[in-house]
Amino acid sequence: MNAPPLNLARFDLVSIRLAVGAAQSGSLTAAAAEAHLALAAASRRLRELEGALGAPLFERHARGLKPTAAGRVFVQHGLTLLQAMDRIGVELADLKSGIARHVRLAASTAAVSQFLPPLLKRYAELRPQVRVDLEEQVSEQVVATLREGRADVGIFVEGPDTGGLATQPFRSDELVLVLPTAHRLAKARAPLPFASLLDEDWIGLNTGAAVLQKQQQAALAAGRPLRLRMQVRSFDAACRMVVSGLGITLLPKAATLPLVRALKLATRPLADAWAQRGLLVATPAGAVDAGVADLVAFLVQPSQNAKARRAKRQ
Repeated sequence: MNAPPLNLARFDLVSIRLAVGAAQSGSLTAAAAEAHLALAAASRRLRELEGALGAPLFERHARGLKPTAAGRVFVQHGLTLLQAMDRIGVELADLKSGIARHVRLAASTAAVSQFLPPLLKRYAELRPQVRVDLEEQVSEQVVATLREGRADVGIFVEGPDTGGLATQPFRSDELVLVLPTAHRLAKARAPLPFASLLDEDWIGLNTGAAVLQKQQQAALAAGRPLRLRMQVRSFDAACRMVVSGLGITLLPKAATLPLVRALKLATRPLADAWAQRGLLVATPAGAVDAGVADLVAFLVQPSQNAKARRAKRQ
C-alpha cells in the first residue's frame, strides 16, 4: 500500500535550511548560528521537523550529527527546494530592475570554452531584458539536466542519446593531441592514429565528458586499455598536468591554442574521423516558450556562425 503524501505545508523554510546546514556542517551549533537561531530553538525545530516526517533525520553523537538514510534524502531535496526559492527571489528582484525573463542554459565545457562568451555578450546587448543563467556541465549531464526540466536550453557534443529532445546543429570543433615539446611525437609530420597512442599515459577529463567517451570507445575498438593516469575537470588543469610530464591529453583545438602557447606545449592532429566533432543545441521536445525559442534561434543563425569563424581566425 502506498504511503500517504507528506503535508509539505508543515515544513517552513527556516527548518529546512537548518536541516541542510546541519547535514553539511555536521554541527547543530554551526547550523543554528547560520540560521540566526538560539541552539535550544534550533534543536526544537529539528525535533518538530523529524516528528512531521515520522523519521529521524540525524544520528546524534558527541562529535556532532550524521544524516540517516532519511536525512540524506531530505537534505538532497531540501537543498533543491532552497535553491529554487533563492532563484525565485532573484528573479522577482530582477523584475524590478527591468529583467523580464531568465533562460536556463546548460552547456558543455567545449561550448563554454570555445563559442559561448562572445555569443552571450552579444545576446545580452540585443536582449537586455533577458538574463541567460549558464551552468557548465559535461555533455551527458547537459542531456540529463534538460530531461529533468532543470534547464531550458542545452549545448553539448553529439554522442549522448537525444531521445525526447529537439536538436539542431550548433558548431563543430576538432580534437588535437596535446603533449610536451620534447615528446617523441611532437614533431610527427602526419596525423597520428589514436590506436598508436595507447601505450601512452593519458590525462583525461571527468567521467561523462564527450572527449573521454570517444577515447574509451576507440581504445575498446582497438582491443586495448586506455592508460588513464589522471582525470581533471578543466582543459587548463589537463594542460598543466602535461607540462609536468605526467602524460598527454586530447582537447578541442580552439580552446587549447591559448593554453598551448602560454605553457609552451605542442599539438598534433589525429588521423581518426571521430576527432572532428559536432555540437548540438537542444530543448525538450515539444513547444517551447518565446524566450527560449528566441535564444535558440540566435545561437544557430548563420550570421552568428560566420562571426564565430571570423573571431576564431583572429
